[in-house]
Formats: sequence, C-alpha cells, structure tokens
Amino acid sequence: MATSGLRLDDGEAALRGGYSGPVFKPGDSGASALVGRLVGAGGLMVMPPAGPKLTAEEIGVIRAWIDRGAKWPRSAETASTPNPRSDHWAFQPLRASRDGSIDDFIRARLTKEGIAPSPEAPRSVLLRRLSLDLTGLPPTPEELRAFLSDERPDAYERHVDRLLASPHYGEKWARQWLDLARYADSDGYEKDWVRPHAWRWRDWVINALNRDMPFDRFTVEQIAGDLLPDATVEQRVATGFHRNTLTNREGGVDNEQFRFEAVVDRASTVGTVWLGLTFGCAQCHDHKYDPISQKEFYQLYAFFDNAMEVDIDAPVGGEIGPWLRTRAEYQAKREALLKEYGVAPLQEDWERRVLAAAEQPGRWTDWDLAWDCVLKLTEAGDGARIVRKPPAARTPRERDILIDHFVRNYHFAVGRKTYNEARFDELDKKLRALKAEYPQLTQAYAIAEETEPRKTHLRVRGDYQTPGIPVVPGTPAVLPPLPAGAGATRLDLARWLVSRDNPLTARVVVNRIWQEYFGHGFVKTSEDFGTQGERPSHSELLDWLAASLMDDGWSLKALHRRIVLSETYRQSSHERPELKDQDPDNRLLARQARLRLPAESIRDTALAAGGLLDTRVGGPSVRPPQPAGVAELGYANSVKWTASDGRDQYRRGLYIHFQRTTPYPLLANFDAPKGTVTACRRERSNTPLQALNLLNDPVFLEAARALATQLTVNPGEFEERLRTAFLRVLSREPDSTETNRLRKYLLTQKAIFERDRTAAEALAPGAPDPVGTASWTALASVLLNLDEFVVRE
Repeated sequence: MATSGLRLDDGEAALRGGYSGPVFKPGDSGASALVGRLVGAGGLMVMPPAGPKLTAEEIGVIRAWIDRGAKWPRSAETASTPNPRSDHWAFQPLRASRDGSIDDFIRARLTKEGIAPSPEAPRSVLLRRLSLDLTGLPPTPEELRAFLSDERPDAYERHVDRLLASPHYGEKWARQWLDLARYADSDGYEKDWVRPHAWRWRDWVINALNRDMPFDRFTVEQIAGDLLPDATVEQRVATGFHRNTLTNREGGVDNEQFRFEAVVDRASTVGTVWLGLTFGCAQCHDHKYDPISQKEFYQLYAFFDNAMEVDIDAPVGGEIGPWLRTRAEYQAKREALLKEYGVAPLQEDWERRVLAAAEQPGRWTDWDLAWDCVLKLTEAGDGARIVRKPPAARTPRERDILIDHFVRNYHFAVGRKTYNEARFDELDKKLRALKAEYPQLTQAYAIAEETEPRKTHLRVRGDYQTPGIPVVPGTPAVLPPLPAGAGATRLDLARWLVSRDNPLTARVVVNRIWQEYFGHGFVKTSEDFGTQGERPSHSELLDWLAASLMDDGWSLKALHRRIVLSETYRQSSHERPELKDQDPDNRLLARQARLRLPAESIRDTALAAGGLLDTRVGGPSVRPPQPAGVAELGYANSVKWTASDGRDQYRRGLYIHFQRTTPYPLLANFDAPKGTVTACRRERSNTPLQALNLLNDPVFLEAARALATQLTVNPGEFEERLRTAFLRVLSREPDSTETNRLRKYLLTQKAIFERDRTAAEALAPGAPDPVGTASWTALASVLLNLDEFVVRE
C-alpha cells in the first residue's frame, strides 16, 4: 500500500484510485491521471520519482490498455476473488480410508526410515500418563495399586474406559476448547468489567463433552443453536461461544465500531477454529498466501452480522421451584419500593430524553452520556434495544433491567438537576438487598437474530467507516459450496462446516487432539492449514483418523480411545541416542513425548497430592487467594479480587476466575493464553519465574503442608511415609538412592527446626508435633518442585 493510498496489484482497488481519486479512466488514456504522471504532463513530477523512467514503448502499452477498457485479469465486480483452484493438500478431499490402525501407519514410516519404535512404558508411568491426559488429574494410590495388580489381558482397556467415563474427562478437554473460544470471565480493554454469567457456557461445554455430544452437533449448537427448530435453553446457552469477544465499555467509544470489531472477531475465530485458516488476514485485503479474498472474508462475516447479543434466563438444577414460589412476593415488595421512591414518572422522562438525544448523534446534549450508558446497559450491551421497545412490549426481565440501571445511574444521567442523589443511592441499596434475599435464576450470555436484517458491505481496507460493495453470506470458492437450496444463515454455515464434503474440519479437529497427546500435531501449525503452515508429517494417518471420526458419528471419545489404545501412545518417552540425529523433534514418533503439564493441571495435581482438591464439577468461577498487588494492576483499581472461602479455594484451575487484564499469576506464568484471541496451541516455556512459583506460591506450600500432616498424623516408619508421599506426588515408589538421600535431608531439616521451633510452628501451625510436620513439609515441597512432578512422561 503506497502512502497515497493507491494500490495497483488489485483490480477493484486500482479502479477506485488513491486518496485523491481515480488515476485512470477506462477507454480514455488522454483523460487518465496515471498517463499524465508517467509523461510529466502539465509540469507534474514524472513518476516514478526515483530510478529509471518508463520508456515511450512501455507508456504506449499502458495507453493502449487503458483505451481498450483497462480490463483487469480479474474483473473488479468479483471484488478480487482469487482463482478458486488450489493444489494445496488441505483443500483436497479426504483420501479414501483403508483398513489399518494408527500403529500400521506409524510403523510403516519408521520402517521406511530405518528406525525401531520404543518399548512400552512401565505400567505406573502409563497410568499416570493416561490419567493426566484424559482427566487432567493424577491417579490416586488406590487406583495405581488396582491397575498394577490387575493381570487381566484387558486391564489397560478397562482403565481407559473408566477414565473416559469420569466427569473429570469433560473438565480436562473443555480447557482446550475454552482456549480456542478465547474464554474469560471479564470484558477486557480498560474497564475489564466482570462477566458474572460467563461460566454458564463453560459448564455447557463440560457437560457436552462428558455426554460425548457428537462434534457435528457440538458445532451446530454453538454456531447457531438459537436457530434450531424449537431451540431449547441449553441450545441457546451454547451460542455463548460467540459472546467471548472482548467488550469495550469506556466512555465515548463508538459502539458501532466495537460491534464491527466483535463480528470480525467471530468470523476470524470460526475460520481458524473449524477450518484451520488465518481468515483474519483477509479483513483488509485479499489473503497474501491463501485463496481467500477480502470479499470472501466479509461473506463469512455476513453470517454473523445480523446476530445481536442477548442475556437469557438459564436456570440450573433446583432453581425453578424456589424461584416460582417466591416470585410474586419478591415482585410485590420491589414494586412497593419503586412506588415509595416515585421512580415511574422520572424514568419515563429519562427514557424520552435519552431517545431524543440518540436521534441527534452529532449534537451535544446533557443526555449524551446518559445514552452512552444505556448502550452499555447490560452485559449484553442490548440496552438500546430495550429502551426503544414500547413499555408494554418489554418482558418482565427487561423492565427490571431498565429500572435497575435507571436507579443506579439517574444522578449521573441528569447531571444531578432534578432529584436527590442520596435518595436513589438509598433505593439502590434497598433493591440490591431485597434481590439478595430471594432466589434468582442463573443467567447466560447468548446471541439471537435481529428482526430486521442488516445489509453487509465489504469494508475498504478493513475500515468500518468505509463500506464497499454489498456482500451476502457465503463460503470460500476454494472449498465445496453450500448445499443447493440452502439458505444463508448461521445454521447453514454450521451444517456446512461439519459436512462430509468439507475437507478441513475433521482434519483440523483430529490434528488438535493429536497434539495434546504427542506435543505437536501432524500439522505442527495447528492454527494454520494454509500454504504458509507446515505440511503434515503423516498425511495418510491424518486423513484416516479424520474419516474414522466421521464414520464413528463424530464421537470424540471414540477418537480419544483409538489414540490411547495404540502402541504408539503407550511407548516409553525415554530419549534414545540414535534418535537425536535421526529424529530430534520426534516427528516420526519413535517414542512418546515428555510434556510439561498445563498451568491448571500443575496446581490441580499439587492440591490432589495434598488431599485438598475440591473435585466438584461446574458452577460459578472462584477466586483463590493471590497477592494483593495483582488486582491493583487493573485500571484505576477497577479489578476487585475477594478471595473465595472454604472449599472454593481448592477447586480445579479450570474454575479460577480469569480476569483478562490481571490474570491469576500461576496461570500466566505457566503459559495459559490471555483469552483475547483464539489459541490453538499453548506454548511450553521453561523460566526461572516458574521455579519460584513452585517454591513460593502459597498454594504449593499449603499442598506440601497438607501432605505432611497426613503423613505424620499416623504412626509409621520413614520408608512407609516416603513411599506414600511418592505415590501421592509422582505415582511411583522411591528407589534406594532417593530413599537414602531424602532420609538425610529429613534429618537435616529436623535439626534446623529443633534449633528454631518458632520457624517450625510458623510452617506447621497447630500441629501436635510442629518439628516433625515442618520437616515433612519441607520434604514434600522438594517433591513438588521436581521436574518429574510437572512433567507428563
């Protein structure tokens, strides 16, 4: 793009010209500014200003081309649609599957390269690997003993099925999907307001995975659950996938700009999550490398352009009965308070004024800031829609939302002109207290279709203020078209994404799941299956697994089972000297991979070792204790972090409240994504800060102390206690060298704490034997700081 805005590599852009207008007139070279610039007509600077000038012959060719109509190789009316034909592997149909297995494909490649596979891992390692991979939690000592003593030929298979049936399976694999969906519990941007109901969609994902909802249904309900016939509440909750976009609530923002940004994000995210393509690169211009035109990006955008954000009642088990029984009494008391404080006439006047202000967007009035508040009235940002509704057409919930907002913001909206601010503050407190006394229904963030369709336009240079040609919903020409007769709704898009004709979705899904088991996918760039991404290491196996996924009714559990039952998965992860030269990155899979655990699993595993982990599934997000200074990093002290009480402090990392601007430190230190854009794979860094986290974070100290307390509360020999500690932390028994070294370490610690009993009592407060408990706490901390603890072998 030149500084003048003139672009000559694209037909439509060239016809449009630069910032000063068109540079050539098709059919009339004499009236074309381009020719004038080339010859220096009228004293103009000859272009190009530096370097050799065009020859008379070259200028003559350009004149003749303009006089013949300036036909571009690609017609401008197509908005620069590239040639849809592509030989790139990812756009080709899946190759017909053949009989075989994962091991057949892997072994055939290893044989070709002259490499032998690794032997099977020891059974204790295998169970720890399997448990961490399928549930994110280590096996208990009891589970480990049961597996090691089970001599049945199908013992391993039985444990696979047990773990797949565990409710913790859904928690483990939901985390990957939440990364893709850029899930967070707050808005992002400067204000970063809390989203108190975001967890409802997160729990929908967990439940769907635990039920083994077929992935095609999983897709349809999240993309367009609201458009299904007689959509249920749960199907509407599923559309919360689209509500994970960032929301800017700063004063004075252009709400249309950020609506546009949200729709762009939704289109880009869907393109990457399901198709494995960098669709967002075509927002401002044709994709530079892949056959995706700017017009096609906005055709995908158009599927989401008519979606509006809504909040819905989404009760969970046991809520409806108490709510129904108390609703009339609650509403009566609420109406009495509103009448006592004379809200109705003031609110009617307020609504008239803000609507009048909205009709004059270019003119400042006392109500401009009030209207800005209304636009952001709910977490959904649909306050303007509610205000514009006739009062009689509003639902009871919409009336309550509007009244609550009016009461809380009236003094700001009217510049304190006509009412006592203290009176409304008093009313606000009473309304909040009343609401807290009565059962309320859980809410969820969802989307729904606007009643009046928007007209979607391509945005020139990606600028929302510069609409170009109109576009209608559509799919890229390089991929199979929508079925004949299909409409152009989000529901049609969702069904197209998971059709058997689509060559990408099944491949992308299989690749992402495979990378969780082996550290990298067949395609290492799991976010980019385009021409700039890496080619698959085992293309036939990728296609075979993708076809198998569809043949199995899109069952994800069947795919997981197929992978973990393979001999390839069960190999030892020990490095072999000969592989360092032949396959240093383990792309050929002659061994398993040693993988550092995800952030959430590191914390969960420590709490499980100490017997502290609360394994309840689902529910609102929690806030474990964290250093006070972390929350203070939020803008203008806007982030409040009140630590959760009791068992909630020890819930799984999946349920930790994720504040986009100030995330929980342990999650950030161990590479949890920021929740701002889709994350197809997590980085695995290794930093000194992580070591300090394991050594000093209170959660690991608590886990070590809890484990030490359990070891010392019952009488026992050192060897037995150490064996129990190893089984709890590392899922194995110590060897003789480890036993001897840790015996000496424990004696050293006891001597230190005997000399400083105050330090012992500080480390083990309330313990019957503070010296013994403090010493074992120090030993347990050593185990929790081992590389082996944070690594899945």
